[in-house]
Amino acid sequence: MWLRRRASPPAPADADAASIRPTDKPASGGHGGEAASPWVERFAARVAPGARVLDVACGRGRHARLFAAQGCLVDAVDRDAEAGAALAQVQGVSFLQADLEGGPWPYAGRVFDAVVVTHYLHRPLYPHLADALADGGLLIYETFVAGHERFGRPTNPDFLLRPRELLDVFGARLAVLAFEEGVVSLPRPARVSRIGVVRAGGDAHLRLDAER
Repeated sequence: MWLRRRASPPAPADADAASIRPTDKPASGGHGGEAASPWVERFAARVAPGARVLDVACGRGRHARLFAAQGCLVDAVDRDAEAGAALAQVQGVSFLQADLEGGPWPYAGRVFDAVVVTHYLHRPLYPHLADALADGGLLIYETFVAGHERFGRPTNPDFLLRPRELLDVFGARLAVLAFEEGVVSLPRPARVSRIGVVRAGGDAHLRLDAER
């Protein structure tokens, strides 16, 4: 998989240094009625048609739909059967109902060109997410971080990242394209952390000026 466009420099990770500059504008699609994440949209432009994509804890499939619409082959997984019903008629999407926290990792031995995780945190999955990347594969991860409590749920620390946790976990194994941590205002105020990392398969997969 080739990466299409140069990633912009990461914003400061310090909570008080800067709010994340939203490109956080509303977009079409929805996850329980929500629009696709601008962070995911930013990196989706780098994923070529025909690429294999895994949408983890997909909800109603806002990101599965996004990638399927650009010609990718999407595996979407969630423990909620209603998620599968919402995706049943979406061409290019294969849904699996599975308990990612109480059962085995359902994609053992498989690799993907992109793995997407948003608004979901189960730390034991970290190694599986990294191992699921093919050479040149891209992990796009965005969820809530400590400090989000003042904006609303989740408030349980088990469901909130520690500051720089994504960078510490995935930056040690994968090449970091971009990392941001701070406050966004859209679609609603939240404190988030988000990262885009790639499994480098030689220098070609790290070419920031590659175009398709």
